Amino acid sequence: MAKAVVTVIGKDKPGIIAGVSNTLAEHHINILDVSQTIMSDIFTMSMLINLEKLDEEYNKLQDDLNGLGKQFNVEIHMQREEIFNAMSRV
Repeated sequence: MAKAVVTVIGKDKPGIIAGVSNTLAEHHINILDVSQTIMSDIFTMSMLINLEKLDEEYNKLQDDLNGLGKQFNVEIHMQREEIFNAMSRV
């Protein structure tokens, strides 16, 4: 199963979770696991997603998430699971 990790960090504001979830749903992406925390007024979220039904290229999804990050003024990063795991071992 092709998976990726999506991370979001920035100042908390309404709509971040909905925006990310809706963007993923538009690309037919299933969220496998999610963890979110608010520390003071800083929002952090990590998601494990299934890329198997990605209806467009990976880069298009990444561009859409980057645009959403600009809209909410947060950092959104997506990394394939195998790269994430390799980086964790370094």
